Amino acid sequence: MSQVVTDAKLFACTQSMSLAQDIAKHYGIPLGNVITSTYSDGEFQPSFEESVRGARVFIIGSTNPSSDHLMEMLLMLDAAKRASARHITAVMPYFGWARQDRKDKPRVPIAAKLIAKMLETAGATRIITMDLHADQIQGFFEKPVDHLFASTVFLPYLRNLALDNLTIASPDMGGSKRAYAYSKALESDVVICYKQRAKANLISHMELIGDVTGKNVVLVDDMVDTAGTLTKAADVMIERGAKSVRAICTHPVLSGNAYERINNSKLEELIVTDSIPLTEKSDKIKVVSCAHLFADVMKAVHENKSISSKFLM
Repeated sequence: MSQVVTDAKLFACTQSMSLAQDIAKHYGIPLGNVITSTYSDGEFQPSFEESVRGARVFIIGSTNPSSDHLMEMLLMLDAAKRASARHITAVMPYFGWARQDRKDKPRVPIAAKLIAKMLETAGATRIITMDLHADQIQGFFEKPVDHLFASTVFLPYLRNLALDNLTIASPDMGGSKRAYAYSKALESDVVICYKQRAKANLISHMELIGDVTGKNVVLVDDMVDTAGTLTKAADVMIERGAKSVRAICTHPVLSGNAYERINNSKLEELIVTDSIPLTEKSDKIKVVSCAHLFADVMKAVHENKSISSKFLM
């Protein structure tokens, strides 16, 4: 006896509306209707304006701070659960608080684990996300996690650039695994930056492991926050004889004076996805959409098909 597969329903959190619309377009169905009411003190309440009973629901929203973005996701998950949705998937292109994935000193929280428990408690039965800051965050969940790689959209872009003497670089030791994966896919050399921090978001010293003389360098990272590391790395590489320096970063957090640093830096361009909407325009920032990647994976999940072909590395 064949299993009946009902239509999926897609809903968007407010801060990811543009990306969600693109995902829905690639998926081939319209976004569902959600109305968010806001009280004068800032409290808000999302409301599904259509039935989700027995349906597979995808709720699309990145949870970058402020905490309102996370709270909105939690409230929508809870609303879907209480409305008797059969499957509830939290589609989180950017998983916020992922940098707090361990205790790096006494008496601090492991926020990524806390967020995972909150999402499951709110009603998520599956998580779809992209380029987690640390792969082991998948293990914080008791529900299935589809951890996608932005390399699916970045690698075709890099190949189209057809750069000679290409070298992939990691802006820090923690990203060396990602850099080696890109270098293997592109059959290029790899170099690593070693940085020391005076405190969070402040680099005191940076050294380069490898030779970049005459090379077209592409820095690879999972996110760019204040852009201090990227711009410092670009400076170091140009000083060491690099021909050009570009950067690809999945999540454009871009806080503080990040835009100013990028515009004034020696970076040729910064290529990012639309996992987080940009707050300013910059001639140096190129956005490559990840909408088709999420749409394809969501459709495969709904139809109980394999998604292994979407993992390029």
